[in-house]
Amino acid sequence: MGKTQKVTSTGQVINKKPLKTRIWNNRGFYLMFLPIFIYVLIVYYWPMLGIRYSFYDYTLKKIEFVGLKHFSKMFSDVEFWRAFTNTLKLSITKLLITTLTAVIVSVFINEMTNLFAKKVLQTVIYLPHFMSWTVTAAVFTLFLSTSSTGFINETLKSWGWISQSIDFMHETRLWPIVYYLVNIWKETGWGTVIFLATLAGINPEIYEAADIDGATRLQKIWFVTVPELANTIIIVLILNLAKVLNLFESVFVMYNNRVFETSDVISTYIYRKTFLTAIPNYGYTTAVGLFKSLVGCFLVVLCNWASKKIRGRGII
Repeated sequence: MGKTQKVTSTGQVINKKPLKTRIWNNRGFYLMFLPIFIYVLIVYYWPMLGIRYSFYDYTLKKIEFVGLKHFSKMFSDVEFWRAFTNTLKLSITKLLITTLTAVIVSVFINEMTNLFAKKVLQTVIYLPHFMSWTVTAAVFTLFLSTSSTGFINETLKSWGWISQSIDFMHETRLWPIVYYLVNIWKETGWGTVIFLATLAGINPEIYEAADIDGATRLQKIWFVTVPELANTIIIVLILNLAKVLNLFESVFVMYNNRVFETSDVISTYIYRKTFLTAIPNYGYTTAVGLFKSLVGCFLVVLCNWASKKIRGRGII
């Protein structure tokens, strides 16, 4: 009594109890879930109510409704568009370079026959991923320093390649190159995890058939390994494309005001306008944050669509 019947596509009849009865019967599970539910609401969803301040002048002295004024100011601000362009350039270039490097290193590790050397190499290249960005930036700043402690400059001088130290961290044209190299050093090892898992799943019979056909080692890599990795490469690119605007920590610890032209990104732009301004207008920085979130949502929907087209299922 009180049960509802549901017929499945195969004709099977399922008797479902009323919702209240099911909740009461599983009250133990719901009680355990309740703290997590409250935590998610407070930490993740409650702050979203703050987006309304993007339509207000919000300073320490007043809160006044101004409509779309901040969005108009944002779209006419040269610094904002520079930060937006830098975000896309740095993120997408970094994504392509680190993915390509991870693929090459994965194929190289997969071809190694010495198991001990293979494990040692994997461990060595994984370690930088677990180092914080603050420590990483400090180490590379020291290596690239123009003082006598700068290993790179002193080495180049001793070889006679340069006569004066190069200021890698303060040159506009050199800073992006340094940024990409640091990212390759830090993230390539971790990026190989997915590709090595894919390589381990390739059917050995395909390689045996290639051997029978007389394929060389390079031909097997090009005609067997790379095509087998193609789908994984595309999926990794799609999944990471949705996060291209989430760029802050790695840039923040490495940039400085002399290289803003090529290093200032959306997140650091919001940080500067919020914390490094004498009288910050939180309404304006909230508007920039809202714009960034909307673009991020659009990229997620776009990647979800691309994922459905390529692998038959979405990412959300």
